[in-house]
Amino acid sequence: MIALQTYVEQQTERIEAFNRVRMDRARSAMSRQAQAIFDVLPVLLHLNHPALPGFCGDSVPFGIADYALDETQREFVSDCLIHSDTRFSSLTACLEGRKRHPIKGMYTMGSTGSMGQSLTSDLDIWVCIDASVTAAQRDKLDAKCMAISEWALSQGIEANFFVVCEGRFRHHLSQAMTSDNCGTSQHFLLLDEFYRSSMRLAGQKLLWYMVPPEMEGCYEEYVDTLVAEHGLDRRDWVDFGGLPTIPAEEYFGSSLWQLYKSIDSPYKSVLKAILLEAYSWQYPGTQLLSVDGKRRFYAGWVDVYQSDAYYLMLEKVTRYLESIGDTRRLDLVRRCFYLKTHEKLTQSPATGSVAWRREVLRLLAREWGWDEHALAYLDNRRHWKVEEVQYAHNELLDALMQSYRNLIRFARRNDITSAISPQDISILARKLYAAFEELPGKVTLLNPQISPDLHEADLTFIQVPEGRTNAPGWYLYKHSLDPVDIIGRAPLEHNSYLSKLVAWAFFNGLLTESTRLDTVVRDADVNLDTLYQLVSDIRNTFSLNPPRPTLDALSSPCEIRQLALFVNLEQDPTSAYKKPSMRFDFKNSDIFSYGPEQTCLVGSVDLVYRNSWNEVRTLNYRGDDAILEALKTMLGKMHQDAVPPESVDVFCYSSKMRGLIRNLVYQLVAECIELRLKPVEKEKRRRFKALRIGKQTHGLFFERRGVSVQRLENSVDFYRCISTNKVNGTPVMVVDNPQDVHPPEVVDAYASEGLVQFFFEDCTNGYNLYILDENNRVEVYRQCSGDKTEMVQGVNRFYTSSHDRYSYSANFINFNLPQFYQIVTDDRGDTQALPFKCDSQWQPPRPPSQGGFTGQVASFK
Repeated sequence: MIALQTYVEQQTERIEAFNRVRMDRARSAMSRQAQAIFDVLPVLLHLNHPALPGFCGDSVPFGIADYALDETQREFVSDCLIHSDTRFSSLTACLEGRKRHPIKGMYTMGSTGSMGQSLTSDLDIWVCIDASVTAAQRDKLDAKCMAISEWALSQGIEANFFVVCEGRFRHHLSQAMTSDNCGTSQHFLLLDEFYRSSMRLAGQKLLWYMVPPEMEGCYEEYVDTLVAEHGLDRRDWVDFGGLPTIPAEEYFGSSLWQLYKSIDSPYKSVLKAILLEAYSWQYPGTQLLSVDGKRRFYAGWVDVYQSDAYYLMLEKVTRYLESIGDTRRLDLVRRCFYLKTHEKLTQSPATGSVAWRREVLRLLAREWGWDEHALAYLDNRRHWKVEEVQYAHNELLDALMQSYRNLIRFARRNDITSAISPQDISILARKLYAAFEELPGKVTLLNPQISPDLHEADLTFIQVPEGRTNAPGWYLYKHSLDPVDIIGRAPLEHNSYLSKLVAWAFFNGLLTESTRLDTVVRDADVNLDTLYQLVSDIRNTFSLNPPRPTLDALSSPCEIRQLALFVNLEQDPTSAYKKPSMRFDFKNSDIFSYGPEQTCLVGSVDLVYRNSWNEVRTLNYRGDDAILEALKTMLGKMHQDAVPPESVDVFCYSSKMRGLIRNLVYQLVAECIELRLKPVEKEKRRRFKALRIGKQTHGLFFERRGVSVQRLENSVDFYRCISTNKVNGTPVMVVDNPQDVHPPEVVDAYASEGLVQFFFEDCTNGYNLYILDENNRVEVYRQCSGDKTEMVQGVNRFYTSSHDRYSYSANFINFNLPQFYQIVTDDRGDTQALPFKCDSQWQPPRPPSQGGFTGQVASFK
């Protein structure tokens, strides 16, 4: 008994000493303002008063176990109460009679207190609550934490709070996914990261440190022994449980989460993604970093860098990459680690620089064979320009995608099902699709975290016509037309049309108001003034820093938010008219079929739009049918129930009749958008618009599931087309048998080109399944049986592990995973489609059922 008590006391002292080292290191990497905010955060959850930041009412749970304010914190509270009648003593009196507090402890996790902490690091704080806290109380505590976060942000500190109950990991619970909360994408891997990087701000200590590393496999039994011998009371400790071997099912969801986090933190995410790969390589005998760190803790390594959470990660990843002979990614990992510290060894120490960390980095740099030139290049990162950023962007993305592919192969080899929920995988996949998928016309955005300023003083756009050595189209150079500057230089980008290059340069920050432009035009109706006007129009239409897409937006088909059409930019039919003025009969003439020659005065249409997933897309159409093709494509991007675009702008660059053409095109676009999005009445389901272009009349037919275009040679064709649409629906949807039942209207309303979507509809004998493919064709399966969740996991597994979807280029990774919805009917009989959710919280995966999915194929449409 005495020996046991001595062990408990010794370990408690060692935990305190280790925490003090971490706290000192955390403060040393902060500014004075950040230190002041950091020190008072526990106070705001321990006390509750209207004069204190974060107050959200008297019924909010407050009070932290085993916590007492120090002198600095008391002064902060007294300053807040200076205009209040409340005194400090009366404020704390209500806490003194409590036996238990609702908050057991406050812990940071992640980079805080490690080599990875910098002045720009945010604070991720776990608020560990007692099991007695009810769901309603937890919601109020969440609101209080959010209010504290907002106050901290107003003081220049980003603090993210996560309210965590002790039973989360034992009972496989999860929270809703947010930009900072991983939802179901991580479980024991999250606990592993918490244990290896946690630092106590206030409250009870972690019981996990009382269990020796060699006893991790029998954690509960060992703790029961300590309790039975009266050495400790579980209620006096924060206890999330032990760490078993990480289930293989976690790796896929976690890799998606790290890819998502790489959008904001690329260097850290490369380290974490390759760490997951290293874990899977050791599976099933994975040696977890948290257990390795605890082993060093038990060996007395309390204040050495070898116990640092980020160094542990670097060491693990290094051993793995060396063992597989991957020197390329090993060099990248070292550079990522160095850049994550924000130290600059070739420069004098600046604010946020830490002496002990600089010493460690000098040791590592010598060990890696880095010279002053290599260090200086990395230290100059904030001044990198577009070539360096493009190289770094592609290198980071390739490394992340290689880890992702390797984890997919690991899942395939082990025939595992992902533990991440369908709704979370859907949201993450869409975020990654928007960020990384490379598609024709899509503007690839370089990661702004690599370098903050890509502005160029000069940009030149040069057109190369057909029949030359180089591919035809437009080339972008970051130099002036001065031969000394541009001869022998490589272009930054190439594209077949000008607007794509201008959009790429603008949205990536190369093209600013001070940038000087030059152009060489061969056979397009563009001059330098037109180019400057195009840039001005794009700048006045689109912001560079739009709000992040909401989870609701990512849970629905994408919708056009901002739309701009640029008419006659490269091809201007009005330039052929030599007369200084053109007579135009507003009543009897048509810009799409003008004059006795019936000429279309719209020769080219460029589209630039931003959608609800924050993708920026561009399109270009030329020739007499340019406006028709642009309308068809644009309207095809709008599903029936979409919200109208926030802004629609039309710009015209015609040499003649510019204002008139602009206004008439705008009227046509606005009318077509209204026809596309206007609710369809059941008794009047068909709408059309006739449009004469040149000498040909076309019909735009607006259906629930899309917009079709048909050429109308005469009145007989016109009425036949209307009749066909009345009977059969949209041209892409043909019912095989008269008795076939159409899918619910909500399915048609979600039709959006380029997406595969599954809709479940419960019925008496199982459920009906409707599948919309990329071309908005429908397959209907009636009276299906089998587990929906298993089916969803099987479909996702197919899409993520199919051999023909991957290559060794990151450009071919597919993140356009299918989307899943549940059709529900409310009390009024109205139907709606909601994101599909599992029937229960996360559970350990089960063996696949023998029955599988069965259903009768009702019809193919």
